[in-house]
Amino acid sequence: SGAAAEQPVLLSAVPAETSGACEGDACPAAAQAREQPVLEPVLPAPAEEQNGTDGAKAPKVNCEERNITGIDRFTLQILNVSQDLMEFLNPNSSDCTLVLFYTPWCRFSASLAPHFNSLPRAFPTLHFLALDASQHSSLSTRFGTVAVPNILLFQGAKPMARFNHTDRTLETLKDFIFNQTGIEAKSDVAVTEEDWEGPLPSVLTKGIDWLLLFSVLFLASFVMYATVRTESIRWLIPGQEHEHQE
Repeated sequence: SGAAAEQPVLLSAVPAETSGACEGDACPAAAQAREQPVLEPVLPAPAEEQNGTDGAKAPKVNCEERNITGIDRFTLQILNVSQDLMEFLNPNSSDCTLVLFYTPWCRFSASLAPHFNSLPRAFPTLHFLALDASQHSSLSTRFGTVAVPNILLFQGAKPMARFNHTDRTLETLKDFIFNQTGIEAKSDVAVTEEDWEGPLPSVLTKGIDWLLLFSVLFLASFVMYATVRTESIRWLIPGQEHEHQE
């Protein structure tokens, strides 16, 4: 690009040629002339032009960008317990949706929340959803979201990619979306104080795990029953009846 630079010149050593016969004292001079190289200019071969289109990495997912005409506020939508994720994913379209599986009592989900809240402003042509994995256990099993937070990129109703980085920041999320879709984020978007407030909560909420509480109560009741009815338990153990009779 710009003005053409001067072509470099490579010099090749080519022995000089002499003509005629060697006579008398002229032989040493002729031999010396043959030994001295003559420098001849050799122009370099023209370099092949690189095609910038071929060198660029093609996106892995070809997303259909939505029409944002008339939309003033870009934010993510959080699904409640009665809403199904499949109702928000159109299997007949090629638009892309980034879905976050989280739990309100997970500190990693809380630290990710403000960064995920700012993504809709960075990528206004994409859809962003979030759902509580504890309220949608069937979806967690279906898509293999064992741990939270878990982020999946959907094209239509098909999961295409999973965010696997441990550094969950706005910049790493931007890079993930760009590497998968080729869509560039808006450069002027940053995490603000409003993103810390919602819609995805960034403050841990205390909840009761009823399944764990039931398991603990059941084990405690069984241990208490076994302690009180020790003699009855011994009758149920094979070989203990004969020992009791003796």
